[in-house]
Amino acid sequence: RDPQESSTTDEELSRAGSPGSRGGGSSTTPDYGEKRLPQALIIGVKKGGTRALLEAIRAHPDVRAVGTEPHFFDRNYEKGLEWYRNVMPKTLEGQITMEKTPSYFVTNEAPRRIHSMAKDTKLIVVVRNPVTRAISDYTQTLSKKPEIPTFEVLAFKNRTLGLIDASWSAIRIGIYALHLENWLQYFPLSQIHFVSGERLITDPAGEMAKVQDFLGLKRIVTEKHFYFNKTKGFPCLKKPEDSSAPRCLGKSKGRTHPKIDPDVIHRLRKFYKPFNVMFYQMTGQDFQWEQEESDK
Repeated sequence: RDPQESSTTDEELSRAGSPGSRGGGSSTTPDYGEKRLPQALIIGVKKGGTRALLEAIRAHPDVRAVGTEPHFFDRNYEKGLEWYRNVMPKTLEGQITMEKTPSYFVTNEAPRRIHSMAKDTKLIVVVRNPVTRAISDYTQTLSKKPEIPTFEVLAFKNRTLGLIDASWSAIRIGIYALHLENWLQYFPLSQIHFVSGERLITDPAGEMAKVQDFLGLKRIVTEKHFYFNKTKGFPCLKKPEDSSAPRCLGKSKGRTHPKIDPDVIHRLRKFYKPFNVMFYQMTGQDFQWEQEESDK
């Protein structure tokens, strides 16, 4: 199994679920209320921008979210719904409980399990250009295991024939249409909101407006919550009402990608193109990944 974006330990989860813990979210919410099962989930995708989205939505006073990834519907399901509920932060009437675990999107059992918890659960998927996502995924693994083969070696079953290895998780995750089919057997498209990982960087306030609308929240997280960090190359959250230091994502975000052979990138683009087109048709949204490529 690939290490997920941040593999949460049981110890961290029990801390998140312990009575004294805040469980994240707006610091103005006192620690009373009750623990509820989440009404909304960020289900994917790994290296798409899920952490940035979670941090931004947690700035909303009507959202309470777990900072760690519970991995309930993929790794901890046998622990039961009471365990899951206990991991959640306390909420007041009218607040939404949320969590994010990006591996749900590619877990076959997740749609059925979530549906059996609550069939009206709202689902959010952050997607980005699958080629960039695959390289980012590889970069993360490389930082933890410097001895792994090169991206070029892992990407092909047969380099001479140009056969892409779609069983390698870094590539498989980006076949979004394939995974989405699984979700659409249990949830209508109207209950799934797709966030563009690219626009989350170039226009965070615009993407957050749509997320807040989808969740039925007032548009409170706006331009004034973000500023662009030139060093990192992506937006950071600032607290609009006070002067405390802006919150930027950790060191592991915005890593420099290794240089990949342009021929490999070209073959990957060709490989993903039909799946991307299918994904655009399924979602009714054009993420313009092909356009992006031709601009380069």
